[in-house]
Amino acid sequence: MNESDLILSRRKFLKNMAYGSLLMVGGIDVVNARARHHIDPHVHASHKTPLHDRLNHHLSSKKSSHKIATHTTLAQNSPSHKVLALHNTHTGDRLKLTYFEQGDYVEDALLEINHLFRDYHDGSVHPIDPALLDQLYDLKHSLEVRKPFNIVSGYRSPATNADLRKHSDGVAKNSLHMQGRAIDIRLEGIDSKRIRNAALAMQRGGVGYYSRSNFVHLDTGSVRSWGS
Repeated sequence: MNESDLILSRRKFLKNMAYGSLLMVGGIDVVNARARHHIDPHVHASHKTPLHDRLNHHLSSKKSSHKIATHTTLAQNSPSHKVLALHNTHTGDRLKLTYFEQGDYVEDALLEINHLFRDYHDGSVHPIDPALLDQLYDLKHSLEVRKPFNIVSGYRSPATNADLRKHSDGVAKNSLHMQGRAIDIRLEGIDSKRIRNAALAMQRGGVGYYSRSNFVHLDTGSVRSWGS
């Protein structure tokens, strides 16, 4: 089996796994798409979901009043090509891919990001809010860095979140990590306080600073901050 066959096999596996996960959390129809990915420079065709359809996905829970439809305007005014480099510090998984292109989010790229953000405790996968990816993209440019974001915590299942709460007062009962709307990050060689300051200046969502553990929390909730 050559490299192209291996890549196609891996993508088919990711789609099948993500399809089952997405059906459980919101009945999302997974399209058969191809993203432009750094490990496959020969793949140029990509399926791009129209913003109207993408913005109606089922990220928000019944308890959340969060609306992402407002990001239509943001997307229209965004760069035509957005790339993120990500590293899951627990699984070792790495991605560098285009997740937004010519006014649309690239569905296949979002599936791969969902998998990379998975709960490493139980392997569960959940759709990640594209607005969170846009925050990371803008933060990257604000800091003027090309290094990958080291992910300390991405998606958390309710069971994992409940277990973590037993051992730490810093874990919220209704954490946005459980909705795919939060991430804890580090950047190699970059002081976490500098990351915190840049995130605060963006005035988008929540920003938490954990100096002892050396990471910064970002989420797509209301604008607020904590930690010093």
